[in-house]
Amino acid sequence: MRFTRIRDLLVAGVVTGLLVHLLLRVAYGSLPPLPRLAGVTLLVIALVDLVLAFVLRARIQRKPGSEPVDPITAARAVALAKASSVLGAVMLGAWAGVLIYVLPSTGDLDAASNDLVSAVVGMVCALALIGAGLWLEHCCRTPRDPHETR
Repeated sequence: MRFTRIRDLLVAGVVTGLLVHLLLRVAYGSLPPLPRLAGVTLLVIALVDLVLAFVLRARIQRKPGSEPVDPITAARAVALAKASSVLGAVMLGAWAGVLIYVLPSTGDLDAASNDLVSAVVGMVCALALIGAGLWLEHCCRTPRDPHETR
């Protein structure tokens, strides 16, 4: 498995953003208003990723007094990290698609004003999830052996 590339996250976010924007152009009038704090669930996942990253970091770097990490645990943490960053990118794209659609209509529609707040909260939380996922992935890298020659 290779480490997450920013380009992959950008592609996922842009494609999702375009699809959501097109969907809203077709069906926005028939959708219920978005909950203002809908994106906060992404922030909860980001916090879990951050806690796991700081717990695993010392163990993977073999700091004195820390217990070594089981390889399966490290692999699961990397899988969670990749999934988190991809989910964050997809949701960032989705919320950006909502934002781009509702921004011009905020003065005309009450629902658009409400959905604007939802989109901003969702985008901030999605950015936090991307950052936490990438940090967790970084923390799961094995340290270089100082005795190893390059």
